[in-house]
Amino acid sequence: MVVVLPGGPVRPEELPSDTRTLFMNHPSYKDSASQLLSIPTKVVGQMGLLYVQQREFAVTVPHDKNVTILGTDDATTCIIVVLRHTGSGAVGIAHLDGAGMEECVNTMIQRIQELSMGYVEGRVELQLIGGYSDPRNYSEAIFYNVMQAFHKHPVEVDLTLCCLGELNTTIRGGIHWPLVYGVGVNTKTGEIFPANFTDKGPEQPLRSARHFTGGRQVNQNVLDIYDSNLGMLRIGPFNYEPLRGADLWLQQSDDFILQHLSTSPDVEPPHYVMHVRATLRHIMENPFPAVTIFPDNRPHYYRRDEHGNWVPVRY
Repeated sequence: MVVVLPGGPVRPEELPSDTRTLFMNHPSYKDSASQLLSIPTKVVGQMGLLYVQQREFAVTVPHDKNVTILGTDDATTCIIVVLRHTGSGAVGIAHLDGAGMEECVNTMIQRIQELSMGYVEGRVELQLIGGYSDPRNYSEAIFYNVMQAFHKHPVEVDLTLCCLGELNTTIRGGIHWPLVYGVGVNTKTGEIFPANFTDKGPEQPLRSARHFTGGRQVNQNVLDIYDSNLGMLRIGPFNYEPLRGADLWLQQSDDFILQHLSTSPDVEPPHYVMHVRATLRHIMENPFPAVTIFPDNRPHYYRRDEHGNWVPVRY
């Protein structure tokens, strides 16, 4: 009994199997989702931002001088998880597509607890955003697995916001569209707001290659990309399988790529295909990243410079 809903902790058999059941039994989630949706979407630049890509997470604390906003976007069928300790203010964000969720939940909670040592008061609050009512119900499957993962963990977690499914969906021209594609979290206050991001950090194609290639179990992990003690962004090391036919994919039309590589081709943001092409080129040029990118099996580290840019750190 560790997921706490408005009526208190729930037993395993009471855990809602889908968002509609959750909202029917706990209508207060409609109010909190409406409050989030009423906030104008902010365009966030690189200053103070730590951007998390799909299948990544990061955790930090309010006094981190390098990070003032955690953020992620481009979530259509994916679910954004925000986890925060009310006593210490330690906060984390994850962008989940269905892979590696249980391990991610366990590690995120562990990081939050480590950063909250010495704070007697406070609870862990959970916010879920994204995951619109897509035609194939991908989002509902991710929601169910996220809830299961948190429910298995011994720490009590209060679900305080759930802007998913029908609450994050509008209909235009007969097509379901997400209302919110991304959010930022103010690390000082814990405030969550709809956002999109003009800068998504270093080595984007490399980081995206993990969930394009599938294959080995390591690609199913959700990577912890930040060390708040050192103030450093950490990428890798990881490997992925070579993607056969990457050159052929690059020869296809934008519409062909959109229809065949997206879980939600009707509602992707305008830059989706450009991002996919950059990722495919990277995979084609680096089919064996363990050899060409991480030859010493060490992460790539980045630190903020005096202008707020992430710059590589050599060891």
